Amino acid sequence: MAADVMRYGTVLVTGGTRRLGRAIADALRAAGWRVLVSSHRKEAGADIVADLAEPSGAVRLYAAALSMAPDLCAIVNNAALFRGDDATLEAVNLAAPRKLTTLLAGKEEGRCAVVNILDSRTLGPEGLSDSCYVRTKRALLADTRRFAAMFAQSLRVNAVAPGPVLPPEGCHEPSGDMLLDCRPTADDVGAAVAYLLSAAAVTGTVIPVDAGQHLLI
Repeated sequence: MAADVMRYGTVLVTGGTRRLGRAIADALRAAGWRVLVSSHRKEAGADIVADLAEPSGAVRLYAAALSMAPDLCAIVNNAALFRGDDATLEAVNLAAPRKLTTLLAGKEEGRCAVVNILDSRTLGPEGLSDSCYVRTKRALLADTRRFAAMFAQSLRVNAVAPGPVLPPEGCHEPSGDMLLDCRPTADDVGAAVAYLLSAAAVTGTVIPVDAGQHLLI
């Protein structure tokens, strides 16, 4: 599918009603996309309510999105949990993006695109103190490259790795050192996602949006 056609197709942003997901959805609307957003909260005002912690949650979400928009050609795997039991974090942060990516890769019409939202901490060396959240994001980074090669004929798979943009709710962790004198914003992340969705010759790429912080890890 030509870049100008895909640019104005339909994209699904998981967890797209709040915080970083909302900024991404807003950026994509401004770029000309039709945007569907999902949430597990019924009161969030999402286009689709789906609990990705459930075993069939991703399949149901994809089916609902496709029924609403047969021209669905892109997914932003943004929904994530920072805290909770390991099984739930792995279901939402890793298993659901994997399933959504493989389902979109099987779509017959044109070339589609996926952008995974990671964390710039995944670009540094593994540590024994890594939380389950960081481990799932490291695995999603590996999936980004693996699926980019596996599905190259039908799907482009890229990722954005935000740094200290929005801390998890209830957390007050220091932002850490950065090379640049400007802290990255949610709008910066949205712009990076919009670029990757429209960059027809780019796949298997990770864009850190962290003011150079990953170079100091």
